[in-house]
Amino acid sequence: MEISSPQTLRALLQLRELILSGELEVGERLSELPLVDRLGVSRTPLRAALVRLGEEGLLDPIPTGGYAVRGFDERDLYAAIEVRGALEGLAARLAAERELAPADLAALREAVRSLDVLLDRSPITVRNFDEYVKRNELFHACVIELAGSSVLARQIERAVSLPFASASAFVMVQAALPEAQDMFTIAQDHHRCVLQAIEAREGARAEALMREHARLARRNLELALRNQRTRDLVPGSGLIRFRANAAV
Repeated sequence: MEISSPQTLRALLQLRELILSGELEVGERLSELPLVDRLGVSRTPLRAALVRLGEEGLLDPIPTGGYAVRGFDERDLYAAIEVRGALEGLAARLAAERELAPADLAALREAVRSLDVLLDRSPITVRNFDEYVKRNELFHACVIELAGSSVLARQIERAVSLPFASASAFVMVQAALPEAQDMFTIAQDHHRCVLQAIEAREGARAEALMREHARLARRNLELALRNQRTRDLVPGSGLIRFRANAAV
C-alpha cells in the first residue's frame, strides 16, 4: 500500500510510535474517534494508516471490524529473522548469477568500504550506532537492488516491516554489550565475503553467506534476552511475550 498523503504518513508514524513504545498495549482495540482526536488527523488518512500497519503485521484485524494491537512471542522473532535471511539470501544469489559489469558493483563496494572505515575508526557504541545502522542498511539495499527483481524487493520490504526483523534491529544490543562487539567484526567479514561471492558469480555461496549473516541477529537476540536491561533494547519489546526463564 502506497502512502498517498502527508496526513496518512503523519498518522502512520505516530501510530507506529505509540505501538512500539507500548502506549497502545497488546490486545488493545483501536477506536477511530479517540485516535482522530489524539493524532489530529481526519478519519480517511487514519484508516489508511491502520490498513498499512495491519499489512506490516503490527495490528490484527478484528472480525467485527477495526484493529487490535498484535502481540508476539520469541518464536515469532526467530521466524522473522529466518524469513529475512532466506529472502536476502535469494537476493544475493540472483545478484551473483546476473552478468554484472564492474561499474554495477561500485555502490556495494563503497558500502563495504565505508563500513570498514567506520569499524577501523572506533568500536561501535550507543554514541555512533546510528552511523553504523545507515551504512549497514545501505549494504543490504545494494544487494537487494543488484538482484534486479522488484517482486523480491517488495517481499523483503514486507518481511522487514516488523521492527525486530530488519537487518539493523539488534545493533543497539550489540553496541550496549561488550561481548557482542565481536559480532560487528563477524558481520563485516560476512559483508566482504558476500561482495566477493557476487563478484565471482558464486550464487550458492552468496546465498549461504547472506543466510548465515541474518542468523547473527538470532545470536544478538539471545544476548538481549539475558536480562531486563538489554531485553528492553529489543525493538518493539513491549509487544513481545518473553518466556519467564529467558533471563539468565
